[in-house]
Amino acid sequence: MHMAQTLLAVLLVVAAAHAAPDLARLRDFSWLKQWSARWNGSHGAPSPLWLPLIVLAACALVQAALQHALFGLPALALGVLVLFYSWGPRDLGADIEAVLKAPDSDRRHAAAQGLRPVPAAEPLAFQSAPLVEATFASALSRWFGVLFWFVVLGPAGALAYRVVQLLARHPSFAAELDAAPRARLERLALILDWAPSHLMALTLALATEFDAVIKTWRDYHAAHGQGYFTLDLGFLGALARAGIDADVIAGDGYATDVDDPLVELADAHTVLRRILYVWIALVALVVVAGWAS
Repeated sequence: MHMAQTLLAVLLVVAAAHAAPDLARLRDFSWLKQWSARWNGSHGAPSPLWLPLIVLAACALVQAALQHALFGLPALALGVLVLFYSWGPRDLGADIEAVLKAPDSDRRHAAAQGLRPVPAAEPLAFQSAPLVEATFASALSRWFGVLFWFVVLGPAGALAYRVVQLLARHPSFAAELDAAPRARLERLALILDWAPSHLMALTLALATEFDAVIKTWRDYHAAHGQGYFTLDLGFLGALARAGIDADVIAGDGYATDVDDPLVELADAHTVLRRILYVWIALVALVVVAGWAS
């Protein structure tokens, strides 16, 4: 896709996801479940790593075939449909609002479980740090990973990213895989998350307290002694806590209590929207620069 088409598709999908969160029900991946079951059940089946590669190749062929048809309108429509389909699958904004608006502590705690990036993970404690970490991890897999690969590879990149995430981490898919292929898929998921997680970290520093985030980033890697070019993405949770704490203390929201999970969660939602808008602005700058040149 041309970058202008990419920008328009992103704007349309972000607007649709915000205005009509109920449309998330259309993100049905039952076809992938059936395909994966047949693939794993067939005798001598190759590695399940071929599944996302086949999806990537098939979508890329359709994408290339439509690129120059009817002034690019079919390619734009494909981009909008695939990006919306790959977004989520659950609506992050709706999940956050469900926690913030829950009428009592029991329902708040139950709603908070929807923020877990991996549905089968341990129950999420209703405390500031776990909530912020889970929300940022979910934002990576639901928003920013999809968006990054959509900008880089178009609809094929977004759909392949979602397929890898589901196969590696969703319990209904991962449970059908042996340990070795599941580990390979998880490694591939981490590889696909590496670049968008680092870009999230940089924009988090710009959107909150730059010095606090950068210091935490350095301290995290110094403490773990692995350097920046590893697949340890735990730094994102540490940076999220530092950035949101600094933002809350600075009084950018309606309260300054970093020990209040609702205050921190509300600020995390605000900051994630800021990061999303910065990413969209960067794509827009590329479009403007292309027109200018």
